[in-house]
Amino acid sequence: MSAGAALGEDVARAIDVSSLETPCFVTDLGALEANLRILADVQTRADCTILLALKGFAQWSTFPLVRKYLAGATSSSVAEARLAREELGGQVHAYAPAYSDEEMKELVSLADHIVLNSPAQWRRHRDVIKAAGISAGLRVNHEHQEVEVALYDPAGPYSRLGTTRANLRAEDLDGIDGLHFHTLCQVNSDALQRALAAFEQKFGEFIPQMKWVNFGGGHHITRPDYDRELLIRLVRDFRAKWKVPVYLEPGEAVALGTGVLVASVMDIFTNGMPIAILDASATAHMPDVLEMPYRPVIVGGGDPGAKAHTYKLGGMTCLAGDVIGDYSFDRELQIGDKLVFLDMAHYTMVKTTTFNGVRLPSIATHDPAAKKITVHRRFGYRDYRDRLS
Repeated sequence: MSAGAALGEDVARAIDVSSLETPCFVTDLGALEANLRILADVQTRADCTILLALKGFAQWSTFPLVRKYLAGATSSSVAEARLAREELGGQVHAYAPAYSDEEMKELVSLADHIVLNSPAQWRRHRDVIKAAGISAGLRVNHEHQEVEVALYDPAGPYSRLGTTRANLRAEDLDGIDGLHFHTLCQVNSDALQRALAAFEQKFGEFIPQMKWVNFGGGHHITRPDYDRELLIRLVRDFRAKWKVPVYLEPGEAVALGTGVLVASVMDIFTNGMPIAILDASATAHMPDVLEMPYRPVIVGGGDPGAKAHTYKLGGMTCLAGDVIGDYSFDRELQIGDKLVFLDMAHYTMVKTTTFNGVRLPSIATHDPAAKKITVHRRFGYRDYRDRLS
């Protein structure tokens, strides 16, 4: 069981989904606030600034709660930067592998910090950024690998993310205020310790001229076994050594264990084994199941053969590989049964598609004090149509 799923099972069991229209993402506000309190405590004790990475979690109906604890957000596109500015407030940081001239003209009206991916991008956009009074940074790649899955490894061979030391000259940093590195994903603070050492070894000569350093994201700070004391010590020691402010940009850690995806069984038949078709899709609604890949946890579901009745769970799209996995249950599934997938708040809503025109899951929050689900958005035909022409 994943850390987020283990963290969220009790939360999920407390949400009454019996009358919920499916498919639907539901984020528990109590669990979200618990994560935010942990992050706020780290922010205070480490004397750093923690930003929400919108690429991981962008459910803006929760932003009134988020802004009570975090300093702002970091964005990976102009659209995310606008969402941060208009819906969250606070500091708005931005980074992308490249920006067009038109994108940069809009971005400088939204962001406080803009990180460029290469010296060439800095030279191209420098005048516009400086004229707007924006603090500029450069993303660097210290080529130190801590991530097992190549798809999510920013420091792998031939990476397009960040500038390596061999491709950086001192003059390239003229006018640059900060350095940014991001090479972690779902790891503990010992990985940051090693990555930080590699960063200092490769780029330490440039840190004294910087006004800030950004440690990026991938820090699993809210995971129960995460060593937060080590993280705090690393940040404080870095600040004391280099005399610069430090930023952290977790996305997954903000929403870890806080949300579920509720789906219904639409059909059941047999082809070598029992197959259940759901109104939720791996490819359209939880693509990391296929891309990562990983096997999501279902409340009451077990490994194949572990319980009395085993089914292959599939989505409703025409993609042959739209299969969530094989699960066993104590009783036979029935058409209309609801299945609750755990840890579905991060990297789900932000990655859904309208492939095949299937309806996107609704987006809701759960108030544990009132025991009430509020559906903030339902999707339909126009959402499919209006992204095409």
